[in-house]
Amino acid sequence: MTEMIAGPGMSPLELLAVLAAVALVAAPWSPAGARRPLVLAAAAIAVPAGALLVVLGLRWQLVPVLAGAALALPSAVLPLLRRRTGPPPRRARRWPALLGSAACLGLVAAGAGAAWALPVPVFPDPTGPHEVGTAVVQWDDPDRPETATPDPGDRRTVVVQLWYPAQRGPVSTGTAAKAQYLGRTPQEARTVAHGLAGYLGAPGFLLDGLPRARTNAVPGAAVAQGGGRFPLVLFSPGLGGVRTQNTAWAEELAGRGYVVAALDHPYDSAAVVLADGRTVRTRIAATGDEAEDARRSARWTAVRAADLRFVLTQLGRVDRGEIPGPARGMTGRLDTGRAAATGHSLGGAAALQAARQDPRFAAVIDLDGYPHGPASRPLRQPVLALTQSVGPGTDPDYIPRLTRVLELGTAPGYRLTVPGTAHLSFTDAPLYLPPVPSLVGSLDRASGLRITAGASAAFLDHTLRGAPGDLAGLLSAYGELTVHRPDGGLMSPAARRPPQSS
Repeated sequence: MTEMIAGPGMSPLELLAVLAAVALVAAPWSPAGARRPLVLAAAAIAVPAGALLVVLGLRWQLVPVLAGAALALPSAVLPLLRRRTGPPPRRARRWPALLGSAACLGLVAAGAGAAWALPVPVFPDPTGPHEVGTAVVQWDDPDRPETATPDPGDRRTVVVQLWYPAQRGPVSTGTAAKAQYLGRTPQEARTVAHGLAGYLGAPGFLLDGLPRARTNAVPGAAVAQGGGRFPLVLFSPGLGGVRTQNTAWAEELAGRGYVVAALDHPYDSAAVVLADGRTVRTRIAATGDEAEDARRSARWTAVRAADLRFVLTQLGRVDRGEIPGPARGMTGRLDTGRAAATGHSLGGAAALQAARQDPRFAAVIDLDGYPHGPASRPLRQPVLALTQSVGPGTDPDYIPRLTRVLELGTAPGYRLTVPGTAHLSFTDAPLYLPPVPSLVGSLDRASGLRITAGASAAFLDHTLRGAPGDLAGLLSAYGELTVHRPDGGLMSPAARRPPQSS
Protein backbone atom coordinates (compact mmCIF):
# COMPACT_ATOMS: atom_id res chain seq x y z
CA MET A 1 0.00 0.00 0.00
CA THR A 2 1.26 3.46 -0.82
CA GLU A 3 1.80 5.88 2.03
CA MET A 4 -1.10 8.25 2.65
CA ILE A 5 -0.83 12.00 3.11
CA ALA A 6 -2.86 13.03 6.15
CA GLY A 7 -4.05 16.39 4.78
CA PRO A 8 -5.61 15.56 1.40
CA GLY A 9 -6.33 11.96 2.38
CA MET A 10 -4.54 10.56 -0.68
CA SER A 11 -1.37 8.66 -1.44
CA PRO A 12 1.35 10.48 -3.42
CA LEU A 13 0.36 8.52 -6.52
CA GLU A 14 -3.30 9.49 -6.13
CA LEU A 15 -2.37 13.12 -5.53
CA LEU A 16 -0.20 13.07 -8.64
CA ALA A 17 -3.11 11.72 -10.68
CA VAL A 18 -5.39 14.50 -9.41
CA LEU A 19 -2.87 17.22 -10.23
CA ALA A 20 -2.30 15.80 -13.71
CA ALA A 21 -6.06 15.66 -14.32
CA VAL A 22 -6.44 19.31 -13.29
CA ALA A 23 -3.59 20.25 -15.64
CA LEU A 24 -5.27 18.46 -18.55
CA VAL A 25 -8.53 20.30 -17.91
CA ALA A 26 -6.76 23.65 -17.64
CA ALA A 27 -4.41 23.17 -20.60
CA PRO A 28 -6.76 24.43 -23.37
CA TRP A 29 -7.19 27.69 -21.44
CA SER A 30 -3.51 28.25 -20.71
CA PRO A 31 -1.29 30.74 -22.61
CA ALA A 32 -0.36 29.53 -26.09
CA GLY A 33 3.33 29.30 -25.29
CA ALA A 34 2.80 27.10 -22.24
CA ARG A 35 0.03 24.95 -23.68
CA ARG A 36 2.10 22.31 -25.45
CA PRO A 37 4.58 21.50 -22.63
CA LEU A 38 1.72 21.54 -20.10
CA VAL A 39 -0.35 19.05 -22.10
CA LEU A 40 2.57 16.74 -22.76
CA ALA A 41 3.67 16.74 -19.11
CA ALA A 42 0.13 16.23 -17.80
CA ALA A 43 -0.60 13.40 -20.24
CA ALA A 44 2.74 11.74 -19.49
CA ILE A 45 1.81 11.69 -15.80
CA ALA A 46 -1.95 11.04 -15.94
CA VAL A 47 -1.88 7.99 -18.22
CA PRO A 48 0.74 5.88 -16.36
CA ALA A 49 -0.50 7.06 -12.94
CA GLY A 50 -4.05 6.03 -13.80
CA ALA A 51 -2.90 2.67 -15.13
CA LEU A 52 -0.79 2.03 -12.04
CA LEU A 53 -3.69 2.91 -9.73
CA VAL A 54 -5.90 0.42 -11.55
CA VAL A 55 -3.25 -2.30 -11.20
CA LEU A 56 -2.64 -1.59 -7.50
CA GLY A 57 -6.35 -1.40 -6.71
CA LEU A 58 -8.36 1.69 -7.49
CA ARG A 59 -10.31 3.40 -4.72
CA TRP A 60 -13.79 4.39 -5.81
CA GLN A 61 -13.05 8.06 -5.04
CA LEU A 62 -10.46 8.11 -7.85
CA VAL A 63 -12.90 6.85 -10.50
CA PRO A 64 -14.38 10.32 -11.23
CA VAL A 65 -10.85 11.78 -11.19
CA LEU A 66 -9.69 9.39 -13.91
CA ALA A 67 -12.96 9.87 -15.80
CA GLY A 68 -12.45 13.63 -15.80
CA ALA A 69 -8.88 13.19 -17.02
CA ALA A 70 -9.97 10.79 -19.77
CA LEU A 71 -12.65 13.19 -21.00
CA ALA A 72 -10.26 16.16 -20.94
CA LEU A 73 -7.41 14.31 -22.68
CA PRO A 74 -8.75 14.46 -26.28
CA SER A 75 -9.61 18.16 -26.14
CA ALA A 76 -6.14 18.87 -24.79
CA VAL A 77 -4.12 16.64 -27.15
CA LEU A 78 -6.01 16.77 -30.47
CA PRO A 79 -5.41 20.49 -31.14
CA LEU A 80 -1.69 19.88 -30.82
CA LEU A 81 -1.81 17.02 -33.32
CA ARG A 82 -3.87 19.04 -35.81
CA ARG A 83 -1.39 21.89 -35.76
CA ARG A 84 1.40 19.48 -36.65
CA THR A 85 -0.46 17.66 -39.47
CA GLY A 86 -2.50 20.37 -41.15
CA PRO A 87 -3.94 23.85 -41.10
CA PRO A 88 -5.47 25.04 -37.82
CA PRO A 89 -9.19 24.17 -37.46
CA ARG A 90 -11.91 26.64 -37.06
CA ARG A 91 -12.00 28.20 -33.65
CA ALA A 92 -14.36 26.15 -31.47
CA ARG A 93 -17.27 27.81 -29.84
CA ARG A 94 -16.10 29.09 -26.50
CA TRP A 95 -19.15 28.33 -24.35
CA PRO A 96 -19.51 24.59 -25.18
CA ALA A 97 -15.77 24.14 -24.60
CA LEU A 98 -15.97 26.02 -21.32
CA LEU A 99 -18.91 23.90 -20.14
CA GLY A 100 -17.05 20.72 -21.06
CA SER A 101 -13.99 21.80 -19.12
CA ALA A 102 -16.17 22.75 -16.14
CA ALA A 103 -17.80 19.30 -16.21
CA CYS A 104 -14.41 17.57 -16.28
CA LEU A 105 -13.13 19.77 -13.48
CA GLY A 106 -16.27 18.98 -11.47
CA LEU A 107 -15.58 15.24 -11.79
CA VAL A 108 -11.99 15.71 -10.63
CA ALA A 109 -13.05 17.92 -7.73
CA ALA A 110 -15.78 15.48 -6.67
CA GLY A 111 -13.33 12.59 -6.58
CA ALA A 112 -10.68 14.58 -4.73
CA GLY A 113 -13.29 15.81 -2.25
CA ALA A 114 -14.53 12.27 -1.63
CA ALA A 115 -10.95 11.08 -1.08
CA TRP A 116 -10.44 13.89 1.45
CA ALA A 117 -13.72 13.17 3.25
CA LEU A 118 -13.29 9.37 3.33
CA PRO A 119 -9.52 8.75 3.46
CA VAL A 120 -7.58 5.63 4.18
CA PRO A 121 -6.95 6.09 7.93
CA VAL A 122 -3.41 6.95 9.01
CA PHE A 123 -2.79 5.90 12.60
CA PRO A 124 -0.75 8.15 14.87
CA ASP A 125 2.49 6.71 16.18
CA PRO A 126 2.28 5.58 19.83
CA THR A 127 4.18 7.93 22.12
CA GLY A 128 5.18 5.42 24.81
CA PRO A 129 8.58 3.77 25.23
CA HIS A 130 7.46 0.36 23.92
CA GLU A 131 6.96 -1.05 20.45
CA VAL A 132 3.54 -2.62 19.91
CA GLY A 133 2.58 -6.16 18.97
CA THR A 134 -0.85 -7.61 18.30
CA ALA A 135 -2.48 -11.03 18.21
CA VAL A 136 -5.98 -12.44 17.82
CA VAL A 137 -7.43 -15.40 19.70
CA GLN A 138 -10.84 -17.09 19.81
CA TRP A 139 -12.14 -18.58 23.04
CA ASP A 140 -15.23 -20.70 23.71
CA ASP A 141 -16.96 -20.55 27.08
CA PRO A 142 -18.13 -24.10 27.96
CA ASP A 143 -20.24 -22.80 30.84
CA ARG A 144 -22.43 -20.42 28.85
CA PRO A 145 -24.95 -21.27 26.14
CA GLU A 146 -25.23 -19.00 23.11
CA THR A 147 -28.59 -17.33 23.66
CA ALA A 148 -28.69 -15.80 20.16
CA THR A 149 -29.18 -19.19 18.47
CA PRO A 150 -31.81 -21.91 18.98
CA ASP A 151 -29.22 -24.71 19.26
CA PRO A 152 -29.06 -25.75 22.95
CA GLY A 153 -25.57 -27.15 22.41
CA ASP A 154 -24.16 -23.91 21.04
CA ARG A 155 -21.64 -22.32 23.43
CA ARG A 156 -20.74 -18.65 23.73
CA THR A 157 -17.70 -17.68 21.65
CA VAL A 158 -15.70 -14.45 21.73
CA VAL A 159 -12.93 -13.22 19.45
CA VAL A 160 -10.29 -11.14 21.23
CA GLN A 161 -7.53 -8.95 19.81
CA LEU A 162 -4.62 -8.05 22.06
CA TRP A 163 -2.22 -5.13 21.75
CA TYR A 164 0.80 -5.42 23.99
CA PRO A 165 4.32 -4.06 24.60
CA ALA A 166 6.54 -5.82 22.09
CA GLN A 167 10.19 -6.78 22.05
CA ARG A 168 12.43 -4.44 20.09
CA GLY A 169 13.78 -5.76 16.82
CA PRO A 170 12.06 -5.81 13.42
CA VAL A 171 9.22 -3.80 14.97
CA SER A 172 11.40 -0.83 15.79
CA THR A 173 13.37 -0.95 12.54
CA GLY A 174 10.21 -0.98 10.44
CA THR A 175 11.16 -4.20 8.59
CA ALA A 176 8.28 -6.26 10.01
CA ALA A 177 4.90 -6.13 8.28
CA LYS A 178 2.43 -3.98 10.18
CA ALA A 179 -1.01 -5.33 11.07
CA GLN A 180 -3.88 -4.74 8.73
CA TYR A 181 -6.77 -2.68 10.08
CA LEU A 182 -10.06 -4.49 10.81
CA GLY A 183 -8.83 -8.04 10.26
CA ARG A 184 -6.08 -10.61 10.20
CA THR A 185 -6.35 -11.02 6.43
CA PRO A 186 -7.43 -8.74 3.57
CA GLN A 187 -10.58 -10.82 3.14
CA GLU A 188 -11.52 -10.48 6.82
CA ALA A 189 -10.85 -6.74 6.70
CA ARG A 190 -13.12 -6.35 3.65
CA THR A 191 -15.84 -8.42 5.29
CA VAL A 192 -15.77 -6.34 8.45
CA ALA A 193 -15.65 -3.05 6.50
CA HIS A 194 -18.72 -4.06 4.49
CA GLY A 195 -20.42 -5.17 7.70
CA LEU A 196 -19.79 -1.78 9.30
CA ALA A 197 -21.04 0.06 6.22
CA GLY A 198 -24.17 -2.11 6.14
CA TYR A 199 -24.78 -1.50 9.83
CA LEU A 200 -24.65 2.24 9.12
CA GLY A 201 -27.09 1.79 6.23
CA ALA A 202 -24.44 2.76 3.66
CA PRO A 203 -23.26 0.88 0.54
CA GLY A 204 -20.39 -1.50 1.17
CA PHE A 205 -17.93 0.29 -1.11
CA LEU A 206 -18.19 3.49 0.95
CA LEU A 207 -15.64 2.24 3.50
CA ASP A 208 -13.37 0.42 1.08
CA GLY A 209 -10.43 2.51 2.29
CA LEU A 210 -10.40 0.77 5.68
CA PRO A 211 -9.01 -2.59 4.50
CA ARG A 212 -6.13 -0.72 2.86
CA ALA A 213 -4.95 0.77 6.16
CA ARG A 214 -2.04 -0.50 8.19
CA THR A 215 -1.66 0.09 11.90
CA ASN A 216 1.47 0.49 14.04
CA ALA A 217 1.42 -2.99 15.58
CA VAL A 218 3.25 -6.09 14.32
CA PRO A 219 1.26 -9.35 14.36
CA GLY A 220 2.75 -12.05 16.55
CA ALA A 221 5.69 -9.98 17.82
CA ALA A 222 7.30 -11.32 20.96
CA VAL A 223 6.29 -9.68 24.23
CA ALA A 224 8.77 -7.08 25.53
CA GLN A 225 11.36 -8.43 27.93
CA GLY A 226 11.83 -7.08 31.46
CA GLY A 227 9.68 -4.55 33.21
CA GLY A 228 7.63 -7.00 35.26
CA ARG A 229 4.01 -7.85 34.58
CA PHE A 230 1.74 -5.63 32.55
CA PRO A 231 -1.63 -4.24 33.72
CA LEU A 232 -4.65 -5.31 31.65
CA VAL A 233 -7.25 -3.16 29.89
CA LEU A 234 -10.30 -5.04 28.60
CA PHE A 235 -12.40 -3.21 26.00
CA SER A 236 -15.96 -3.68 24.73
CA PRO A 237 -16.92 -1.76 21.55
CA GLY A 238 -20.13 0.15 20.89
CA LEU A 239 -23.39 -1.36 19.69
CA GLY A 240 -22.61 -2.92 16.32
CA GLY A 241 -18.96 -1.99 16.80
CA VAL A 242 -16.01 -4.30 16.32
CA ARG A 243 -12.91 -5.14 18.34
CA THR A 244 -10.69 -2.88 16.22
CA GLN A 245 -12.82 0.28 16.46
CA ASN A 246 -10.41 1.86 19.01
CA THR A 247 -7.13 0.66 17.53
CA ALA A 248 -5.34 4.02 17.89
CA TRP A 249 -6.33 4.17 21.57
CA ALA A 250 -5.26 0.56 22.15
CA GLU A 251 -1.88 1.04 20.46
CA GLU A 252 -1.17 4.16 22.50
CA LEU A 253 -1.89 2.31 25.76
CA ALA A 254 0.15 -0.71 24.67
CA GLY A 255 3.09 1.56 23.90
CA ARG A 256 2.83 2.86 27.46
CA GLY A 257 3.08 -0.63 28.96
CA TYR A 258 -0.49 -1.95 29.08
CA VAL A 259 -1.96 -5.08 27.51
CA VAL A 260 -5.24 -4.18 25.83
CA ALA A 261 -7.74 -6.95 25.05
CA ALA A 262 -10.62 -5.82 22.81
CA LEU A 263 -13.62 -8.07 22.21
CA ASP A 264 -15.82 -8.92 19.28
CA HIS A 265 -19.29 -9.85 20.56
CA PRO A 266 -20.82 -12.32 18.05
CA TYR A 267 -24.42 -11.56 17.01
CA ASP A 268 -23.89 -8.02 18.35
CA SER A 269 -20.80 -6.73 16.52
CA ALA A 270 -21.50 -5.79 12.89
CA ALA A 271 -19.45 -8.69 11.52
CA VAL A 272 -17.29 -11.26 13.31
CA VAL A 273 -15.12 -13.66 11.30
CA LEU A 274 -14.58 -16.87 13.26
CA ALA A 275 -11.57 -19.17 13.09
CA ASP A 276 -13.43 -21.64 10.84
CA GLY A 277 -14.14 -18.90 8.29
CA ARG A 278 -17.78 -18.34 9.17
CA THR A 279 -18.99 -14.74 9.42
CA VAL A 280 -21.44 -13.95 12.22
CA ARG A 281 -23.41 -10.78 11.62
CA THR A 282 -25.38 -8.70 14.06
CA ARG A 283 -28.90 -9.73 14.97
CA ILE A 284 -29.56 -6.63 17.02
CA ALA A 285 -32.15 -4.16 15.85
CA ALA A 286 -34.18 -1.45 17.54
CA THR A 287 -37.94 -1.96 17.72
CA GLY A 288 -38.97 1.67 18.10
CA ASP A 289 -40.69 0.81 21.38
CA GLU A 290 -38.75 2.66 24.09
CA ALA A 291 -39.52 0.22 26.88
CA GLU A 292 -38.72 -2.85 24.77
CA ASP A 293 -35.49 -1.32 23.48
CA ALA A 294 -34.46 -0.54 27.07
CA ARG A 295 -35.06 -4.20 28.04
CA ARG A 296 -33.05 -5.40 25.05
CA SER A 297 -30.21 -3.01 25.82
CA ALA A 298 -30.08 -4.29 29.40
CA ARG A 299 -29.97 -7.87 28.11
CA TRP A 300 -27.20 -7.15 25.60
CA THR A 301 -25.26 -5.29 28.28
CA ALA A 302 -25.46 -8.32 30.57
CA VAL A 303 -24.13 -10.63 27.83
CA ARG A 304 -21.25 -8.26 27.11
CA ALA A 305 -20.41 -7.95 30.81
CA ALA A 306 -20.24 -11.74 31.04
CA ASP A 307 -17.94 -11.75 27.99
CA LEU A 308 -15.59 -9.30 29.72
CA ARG A 309 -15.48 -11.40 32.90
CA PHE A 310 -14.84 -14.56 30.85
CA VAL A 311 -11.97 -12.96 28.94
CA LEU A 312 -10.36 -11.79 32.18
CA THR A 313 -10.51 -15.39 33.41
CA GLN A 314 -8.92 -16.63 30.20
CA LEU A 315 -6.14 -14.07 30.43
CA GLY A 316 -5.43 -15.33 33.92
CA ARG A 317 -5.11 -18.85 32.52
CA VAL A 318 -2.72 -17.57 29.84
CA ASP A 319 -0.62 -15.91 32.53
CA ARG A 320 -0.44 -19.16 34.50
CA GLY A 321 0.44 -21.19 31.41
CA GLU A 322 -2.77 -23.25 31.54
CA ILE A 323 -3.70 -22.37 27.94
CA PRO A 324 -1.48 -21.21 25.08
CA GLY A 325 -0.83 -17.51 24.88
CA PRO A 326 -1.59 -15.72 21.61
CA ALA A 327 1.95 -14.29 21.52
CA ARG A 328 5.41 -15.56 22.49
CA GLY A 329 6.50 -14.60 26.00
CA MET A 330 3.04 -13.77 27.37
CA THR A 331 2.98 -16.41 30.12
CA GLY A 332 3.78 -14.86 33.49
CA ARG A 333 3.51 -11.30 32.14
CA LEU A 334 -0.22 -10.52 32.57
CA ASP A 335 -1.17 -8.87 35.86
CA THR A 336 -4.82 -9.80 36.37
CA GLY A 337 -4.66 -8.10 39.76
CA ARG A 338 -4.42 -4.77 37.93
CA ALA A 339 -7.20 -4.94 35.35
CA ALA A 340 -9.57 -2.27 34.03
CA ALA A 341 -12.96 -2.79 32.38
CA THR A 342 -13.45 -0.29 29.59
CA GLY A 343 -15.81 0.27 26.69
CA HIS A 344 -17.44 2.70 24.29
CA SER A 345 -21.20 3.40 24.18
CA LEU A 346 -22.98 0.12 25.01
CA GLY A 347 -19.54 -1.30 25.74
CA GLY A 348 -19.10 1.37 28.40
CA ALA A 349 -22.32 0.21 30.01
CA ALA A 350 -21.01 -3.36 29.89
CA ALA A 351 -17.76 -2.27 31.53
CA LEU A 352 -19.67 -0.63 34.39
CA GLN A 353 -21.76 -3.75 34.91
CA ALA A 354 -18.80 -6.13 34.68
CA ALA A 355 -16.93 -4.15 37.33
CA ARG A 356 -20.00 -4.06 39.57
CA GLN A 357 -20.23 -7.86 39.35
CA ASP A 358 -16.54 -8.76 39.43
CA PRO A 359 -14.14 -7.29 42.03
CA ARG A 360 -11.17 -8.45 39.96
CA PHE A 361 -11.62 -5.28 37.92
CA ALA A 362 -9.76 -2.49 39.71
CA ALA A 363 -10.91 0.45 37.54
CA VAL A 364 -13.50 1.38 34.89
CA ILE A 365 -13.45 3.65 31.84
CA ASP A 366 -16.77 4.48 30.18
CA LEU A 367 -16.36 6.23 26.82
CA ASP A 368 -19.67 8.04 26.26
CA GLY A 369 -21.77 5.08 27.32
CA TYR A 370 -25.27 5.27 28.79
CA PRO A 371 -25.43 3.03 31.91
CA HIS A 372 -27.96 0.33 30.97
CA GLY A 373 -29.13 -2.29 33.43
CA PRO A 374 -29.39 -2.04 37.22
CA ALA A 375 -27.74 1.06 38.64
CA SER A 376 -28.71 0.77 42.31
CA ARG A 377 -25.70 -1.27 43.41
CA PRO A 378 -22.62 0.86 44.11
CA LEU A 379 -19.39 0.56 42.18
CA ARG A 380 -16.37 -0.02 44.38
CA GLN A 381 -13.83 0.85 41.68
CA PRO A 382 -12.80 4.33 40.55
CA VAL A 383 -14.55 5.31 37.32
CA LEU A 384 -13.60 7.66 34.49
CA ALA A 385 -16.51 8.63 32.24
CA LEU A 386 -15.69 10.62 29.11
CA THR A 387 -18.71 12.26 27.52
CA GLN A 388 -19.53 14.63 24.71
CA SER A 389 -21.38 17.82 25.55
CA VAL A 390 -24.87 16.54 26.28
CA GLY A 391 -27.72 18.81 27.32
CA PRO A 392 -31.29 18.23 28.49
CA GLY A 393 -32.53 18.95 25.00
CA THR A 394 -30.44 16.25 23.32
CA ASP A 395 -30.55 13.38 25.83
CA PRO A 396 -32.34 14.33 29.06
CA ASP A 397 -31.76 10.97 30.80
CA TYR A 398 -28.10 10.30 30.03
CA ILE A 399 -26.21 12.64 32.37
CA PRO A 400 -28.64 12.26 35.32
CA ARG A 401 -28.33 8.46 35.14
CA LEU A 402 -24.56 8.56 34.77
CA THR A 403 -24.36 11.00 37.67
CA ARG A 404 -26.44 8.63 39.79
CA VAL A 405 -24.01 5.79 39.05
CA LEU A 406 -21.01 7.92 39.98
CA GLU A 407 -22.66 9.27 43.14
CA LEU A 408 -23.32 5.74 44.41
CA GLY A 409 -19.70 4.72 44.03
CA THR A 410 -17.54 4.02 47.05
CA ALA A 411 -14.46 5.24 45.11
CA PRO A 412 -14.00 8.54 43.28
CA GLY A 413 -15.84 8.96 39.99
CA TYR A 414 -14.60 11.36 37.34
CA ARG A 415 -16.88 12.72 34.60
CA LEU A 416 -14.91 14.49 31.90
CA THR A 417 -16.94 16.41 29.32
CA VAL A 418 -14.79 17.04 26.24
CA PRO A 419 -15.82 20.12 24.22
CA GLY A 420 -15.96 19.73 20.47
CA THR A 421 -16.61 15.99 20.54
CA ALA A 422 -19.43 13.78 19.29
CA HIS A 423 -20.25 10.17 20.10
CA LEU A 424 -17.73 8.77 17.60
CA SER A 425 -14.94 11.15 18.59
CA PHE A 426 -13.82 8.59 21.17
CA THR A 427 -13.15 5.94 18.46
CA ASP A 428 -11.03 5.70 15.31
CA ALA A 429 -13.93 7.11 13.25
CA PRO A 430 -12.49 10.67 12.87
CA LEU A 431 -9.57 9.15 10.98
CA TYR A 432 -11.77 7.91 8.12
CA LEU A 433 -15.27 9.46 8.26
CA PRO A 434 -16.23 12.88 6.85
CA PRO A 435 -15.45 15.72 9.29
CA VAL A 436 -19.12 16.41 10.03
CA PRO A 437 -19.45 17.85 13.57
CA SER A 438 -22.61 15.91 14.39
CA LEU A 439 -20.84 12.71 13.39
CA VAL A 440 -17.26 12.99 14.66
CA GLY A 441 -17.20 16.36 16.44
CA SER A 442 -15.57 19.63 15.49
CA LEU A 443 -11.98 18.78 16.47
CA ASP A 444 -9.39 17.86 13.87
CA ARG A 445 -8.98 14.20 12.92
CA ALA A 446 -6.38 13.40 15.58
CA SER A 447 -7.35 15.60 18.55
CA GLY A 448 -10.19 13.40 19.81
CA LEU A 449 -7.87 10.40 19.75
CA ARG A 450 -5.16 12.26 21.68
CA ILE A 451 -7.62 13.46 24.31
CA THR A 452 -9.20 10.02 24.78
CA ALA A 453 -5.84 8.26 25.03
CA GLY A 454 -4.24 10.95 27.19
CA ALA A 455 -7.07 11.05 29.73
CA SER A 456 -7.32 7.25 29.79
CA ALA A 457 -3.58 6.83 30.35
CA ALA A 458 -3.54 9.40 33.17
CA PHE A 459 -6.44 7.62 34.89
CA LEU A 460 -4.97 4.13 34.43
CA ASP A 461 -1.50 5.19 35.56
CA HIS A 462 -3.04 6.57 38.76
CA THR A 463 -5.48 3.73 39.52
CA LEU A 464 -3.56 0.66 38.30
CA ARG A 465 0.02 1.77 38.77
CA GLY A 466 -0.30 4.08 41.73
CA ALA A 467 1.28 7.01 39.91
CA PRO A 468 1.68 10.03 42.21
CA GLY A 469 0.14 13.42 41.58
CA ASP A 470 -3.23 15.10 41.43
CA LEU A 471 -5.38 13.00 39.11
CA ALA A 472 -8.16 15.60 39.03
CA GLY A 473 -5.66 18.22 37.94
CA LEU A 474 -4.33 15.98 35.18
CA LEU A 475 -7.78 15.10 33.87
CA SER A 476 -9.07 18.66 33.95
CA ALA A 477 -6.49 19.57 31.31
CA TYR A 478 -8.55 17.56 28.80
CA GLY A 479 -12.00 19.05 29.36
CA GLU A 480 -14.61 20.08 31.89
CA LEU A 481 -14.19 17.85 34.93
CA THR A 482 -16.64 16.92 37.67
CA VAL A 483 -15.36 14.71 40.49
CA HIS A 484 -17.85 12.68 42.53
CA ARG A 485 -16.25 11.80 45.85
CA PRO A 486 -17.32 8.90 48.07
CA ASP A 487 -18.39 11.35 50.78
CA GLY A 488 -20.86 12.93 48.36
CA GLY A 489 -18.74 16.00 47.71
CA LEU A 490 -18.10 17.51 44.30
CA MET A 491 -15.04 19.21 42.93
CA SER A 492 -15.74 22.93 42.92
CA PRO A 493 -15.99 24.64 39.51
CA ALA A 494 -13.27 27.08 40.56
CA ALA A 495 -10.78 24.22 40.72
CA ARG A 496 -11.31 23.26 37.10
CA ARG A 497 -8.76 24.16 34.49
CA PRO A 498 -9.78 25.51 31.11
CA PRO A 499 -10.33 22.72 28.57
CA GLN A 500 -7.71 22.04 25.94
CA SER A 501 -8.02 20.29 22.58
CA SER A 502 -4.90 18.21 22.84
